[in-house]
Amino acid sequence: LFVGLPGFTAHGARFAAEAVASGAVAILTDADGAQIVHETAPGTPVLVHDDPRAVVGPLSAEVYHHPARGLVTTAVTGTNGKTTTAYFLDAILSAHVGGCMVAGTVELRVGERSVESPRTTVEAPVLQRMMALAVEDKVGAASLEASSHAIVLHRLDGIVVDVAGFTNLQRDHLDFHKTMEGYLEAKAQLFTPEHARRGVVCVDDRWGAALADEAPIEIDRVRAYPGDTPADWWVSDAAVSLTDSATTFTLHGPDGEKIEASCPLPGLVNVQNAALALVMAIRAGVPAATAAAALAGAHNIPGRMQRISQRDGRRGLCIVDFAHTPDAMELALKAVRPITPGRLIVVFGSDGDRDQGKRPMLGEVCARLADVLVVTDENPRSEDPQLIRNAILEGVRGVRPDLTDVEEITTWRGDAVRRGVELCGPDDTVIVTGKGHEPFLEMAGEFIRYNDAPVMAEAVEEKWGRA
Repeated sequence: LFVGLPGFTAHGARFAAEAVASGAVAILTDADGAQIVHETAPGTPVLVHDDPRAVVGPLSAEVYHHPARGLVTTAVTGTNGKTTTAYFLDAILSAHVGGCMVAGTVELRVGERSVESPRTTVEAPVLQRMMALAVEDKVGAASLEASSHAIVLHRLDGIVVDVAGFTNLQRDHLDFHKTMEGYLEAKAQLFTPEHARRGVVCVDDRWGAALADEAPIEIDRVRAYPGDTPADWWVSDAAVSLTDSATTFTLHGPDGEKIEASCPLPGLVNVQNAALALVMAIRAGVPAATAAAALAGAHNIPGRMQRISQRDGRRGLCIVDFAHTPDAMELALKAVRPITPGRLIVVFGSDGDRDQGKRPMLGEVCARLADVLVVTDENPRSEDPQLIRNAILEGVRGVRPDLTDVEEITTWRGDAVRRGVELCGPDDTVIVTGKGHEPFLEMAGEFIRYNDAPVMAEAVEEKWGRA
């Protein structure tokens, strides 16, 4: 069965004839697609549905014999922290059942097989096929990331996860959702009986608190930051280590339970991700002691506070992080400030063809919280990179009118990363933000192979030699 979906720029039914030539025996599409099929592949049986996307998930689940029913399943949504939380859950669930499938922003992985992920949440047939492979390989669990786009576009339909989790809601994707309220509404669809048996929601922001109040399934509320928001689970005694950049904390439960935990990444933002993962795992049936022990070893997540070099008296601390929204940038810089005796250096840019309003906001945040700024390109896409950098610098000037300790690199992002390392002393921290794990740089219609981590590692070796 070939499904011809109405896309944003083209209709999938245009490929019906090619699909039939490749062996498809019927087409599922909408009314417009049916007309295209009748003209290009006459005589082919056509199933017509007003919203074919809405039935692809259930159809795929049927084809692959509902594999989610044979796995312990979790799905994490939210603006920031999805990948970190999903990898924490990967480590915890693997310790519990012996293996975990991962489908998210960085990779699609079943057992030892892994490929780069094309998007945060893949289309329903791919997701169902992966879960079927996990069942076949006796992997036992699945840790999924659920983007708001995927929820709206039905990619998770046909799956009822054991536990859904919510990190936070911050400014992003307003080119698609238009308003923050619309953005939350998309996320909230995951916390319904059609998609999840129960939920765990961080209530550190008002959006999480609203979601927890309105969800029609059983919800555990988690609070990681100081405050008085009612919560079933809350964090105390968070303390970051200068030596290994980890953060210890105590997680308090609803029955007086106390879990002493260690998050392998710095900052309260990562404590929030860790606390969410712990509670989700516990609600999925993992013993608390197993979960806490596995969490402590879940370090060096690709592009998420990924340490390229550790401070050792000779080298500075060099980090790659995915922070690309104003809120995420603020949290990232605040996370590394307590483990930085010297200067905090940030290398950053902003996306082209995306929310333009966040560009000066990113500049303002970095100018306020970092000591040295290196402004560069991120993914210009179809836009003029100079115009993007100008918008960032506009925000910087609101804090530093004379652009003190601000450099603009106009040649290539790799040059900016190398410059950041060049400026870094033994007591300094340099954090490269925006792209994280991404394996490509998008510019003028081209996907150029590029990743921050190896570029930074090479610069570190050139400056300080091998560790």
